[in-house]
Order: sequence, then C-alpha cells, then structure tokens
Amino acid sequence: MQIKCLWTLSGTVAFAILVTAVAAAAEVENWKRLDEGLYMREFESPQKSGMGNSKITVLKVNPAYYAFKLLTISELGGKAMTAKEWAKKYNLLAAINAGMYQADSSTSVGYMKNFNHVNNPKISKAYKTAAAFNPVDSTVPQAEIIDSECQNFEELRGKYNTLIQNIRMISCTNKNVWAEQQGAWSIAAMGKDKNGNILLLFSRSPYTVHNFIDIIMSLPISIAGAAYLEGGRQASLYVSVKDTEIEKLGGYGTDYDEDNALQSAWPIPNVIGIVKKPQPGTLTK
Repeated sequence: MQIKCLWTLSGTVAFAILVTAVAAAAEVENWKRLDEGLYMREFESPQKSGMGNSKITVLKVNPAYYAFKLLTISELGGKAMTAKEWAKKYNLLAAINAGMYQADSSTSVGYMKNFNHVNNPKISKAYKTAAAFNPVDSTVPQAEIIDSECQNFEELRGKYNTLIQNIRMISCTNKNVWAEQQGAWSIAAMGKDKNGNILLLFSRSPYTVHNFIDIIMSLPISIAGAAYLEGGRQASLYVSVKDTEIEKLGGYGTDYDEDNALQSAWPIPNVIGIVKKPQPGTLTK
C-alpha cells in the first residue's frame, strides 16, 4: 500500500512537471521569434479601449545578445527624427522614445547621461526609475531598470555609462504606483521581466496610464518593473529585423484617428535603440 502511494505521488509530480513544461512550451510558441534572444508578441488587452484594436505590443530583448544605445540630438547634432529615421540612420534593430523632453525639444525631463555626454544633469527625486545600460564592469546586469526605492541609485549610477531617468510605473513590491486620473492616450514604456529580459511596451489604443499599468501587470510577461517613456502623438516604436518591420505611432484620445491622424510619425529628439552584439566565435569586420 505504501509503495502504491509512492508511485501515485511520483506520478502526480511527473504529471505536474509535464503540464508545466507543456504550458511553458506553448507560451514560447505564442511569441514571434525575430532572432536569437529577440521575441515579439501582440496581446489582446483584457480592458477594451473604445478606440483602435486594444492590443499591447511587447518586444522582449535578451541583453546577452543585444546592446542598448541612447541616441540624442544634444550629443549627435542634427534635428529630431522619427523612430524609423533614427533606426535607419544608425542601423538599429528597434527604436523607442528615450523619455519625455522639455520645451527646448531636446533636454530630457529626468537625468540623462550617455558616457561622457550629459543631456540633463539634474536628478529628479520624483522619478524613481532609471534605465541603465553599458555597465562599466560585470558586477551588475548588462541592462537594468533601477528602482531607487529598493535599490541604491547613487551606488548603481557609477556602475553604468548610460542612465535615463523616467517616471516609475510599477514598484519593487509589484504595485501599480500611478494614481488614477482623467485623460487617455497612446503609451510607450520600458520594463524588465523576472528573467532579466528588457521589455519594450507599446499601446496604440489610448488608455489612462493607471489602466495601462494594470493591463501589462495582468499579461503573462512576468513583468518586474517598468518606466513610462512617452504618451500621445510622440509615443513611437519601430522594429526592423530580417523580414519583420513594424512602425507603431501614437495619438491622443481626443484626436485619435485610425485612418488619418496616426499616419504621420512624430519626430523625437532622443531614442533608445538596440543593436545585436557580436557573439563568441563570430567574425567582425
């Protein structure tokens, strides 16, 4: 009898493992593999917007295979360009807003530094997240979304060559920290998942930011933190990898028009781009 129970228990465990493995495999299959370490998926939002298709686009990037770049007109010169134009000019696989900017149409609203170039030297106490790339050594993740409430920002800022402060959306205790408010618009955001992947998130359909956060927290993407990048007409996401090309354009809730208003991309002064890293054993020119 005891042997039978052991076999039953063993069978139950094996079945549970099998179910978990099948579910994990199904989850991977639902993502479109663009390249090694790079996946994209469009999710049906559990909350309908009332405008557009109510889909949330997620680009999942493994920092082991891809490097992140901050490109700004304050450092590179020239004029603001659309996300697609930035990508074409600098050979980026993807480009998204680097964050909101001030009235001079160049300076970030939060602290922004790229190696020796400083776009905005002022650290905002209100903006509690910072995207961090280009680490100075191997003691920290290659790409990170720093939460200053549960991580030591002052210590970590010395560990990265690129830092971009933006408004926190999700706390380190996995809470929606954006107050409910009036107004809905398209949204571009950046997050990280529990496996260390960086997530580029975009909703063309307008939502309040609070509701957008609830939506992305409900999706099966294991999100572990997120920062607000931009909203409205300026919100942009461009991806071009092999045979896949998408351009996502934003719009305010008050002038959202699927046929007209969203056909013209908005030039933006600062973008975050991704490029593929040379892999061990590959030849580089």
